[in-house]
Amino acid sequence: MTPDDIVVTRMSAWFHGRRFPCSIGRGGVAPPGAKREGDGATPAGKLRITGMLYRADRIAPLTGWAQPIGPMDLWSDDPNDPDYNHLVRTPHRFSHEHLRRADPMYDLVLITDWNWPNSVPGRGSAIFVHQWRRPGVPTAGCVAFARPDLRWIAERVVPGTRLLIRA
Repeated sequence: MTPDDIVVTRMSAWFHGRRFPCSIGRGGVAPPGAKREGDGATPAGKLRITGMLYRADRIAPLTGWAQPIGPMDLWSDDPNDPDYNHLVRTPHRFSHEHLRRADPMYDLVLITDWNWPNSVPGRGSAIFVHQWRRPGVPTAGCVAFARPDLRWIAERVVPGTRLLIRA
């Protein structure tokens, strides 16, 4: 573990010597190998940041490697989809999540390598780092922060930054 790692526990995270309150999945932390699609759990273990998405109509890019979220961008969450746990575009006949949301939750998203790029169907999709709804409200399995804290973190991560999730 290094100061460059984001270390996540049930209620907070440490990064670059700072502590940030955070929210995790409504299903708590799933032990390694136990994460399943739709269980609401945040997987324990070591994940890596692989991408950054942002709403260009709402915020400016924070890094040169951030990619804008377009109106047709979706994330597949259907284990029967050949593109399961990948960015897809509308129209898409399989179950998916819209990345361009009316609320600000996905204005800034850090993508992790959970079950990606070689996805195992049903093992869980889209473990993102994003903005929380409000303090203490759990996610569907992602890690969420207050908007200013998420921005501070996003300005300092690089592709490959480790997200260490502790039970």
